[in-house]
Amino acid sequence: MAKYEKKPEPGDLIEIFRGTYQHWAIYVGEGYVIHLAPPSEHAQAGAYSMMSVLCDKATVKKEELYEVVGNDEYCINNLLDEKYKPRPVREILRDAHRFLGKELPYSVFTSNCEHFVTELRYGEPQSRQVRDAVETVAAVAVAGIGIGAVVYAISKMFGSKDKEKQTQ
Repeated sequence: MAKYEKKPEPGDLIEIFRGTYQHWAIYVGEGYVIHLAPPSEHAQAGAYSMMSVLCDKATVKKEELYEVVGNDEYCINNLLDEKYKPRPVREILRDAHRFLGKELPYSVFTSNCEHFVTELRYGEPQSRQVRDAVETVAAVAVAGIGIGAVVYAISKMFGSKDKEKQTQ
């Protein structure tokens, strides 16, 4: 994935790869993005950026794309264009600018930066990161339950054989 693959167009979603997570912004033209940023979100935050899970408020900011990206990689990712029709660009930009400077409720699970930009572009707040994380946790839980059931069955099987030996 190239750092600068093509020039974004107004209304494009920008996915920024921060290592352990992705930060999202919406391109508004002339080199600027608007994004929902908890206090710990900035290009050089490193592990500190994970503190956003503890935040319950975030601020909508307009900043230069290169400042938000920093040394990280990014791509244009209009991930839901196949599922939803993007709203008209002028409406996306109007609504994005209306939020500027506002402090909004923030939750990694229900109202994060990805929810913010997908709602602007599609009118639907979505977060693939959250969906993927929930699916992973569910799969691990199901696997854990399955392993637990197998261990339980084996212990019962060997436990009953031990009891048979004791009664003989």
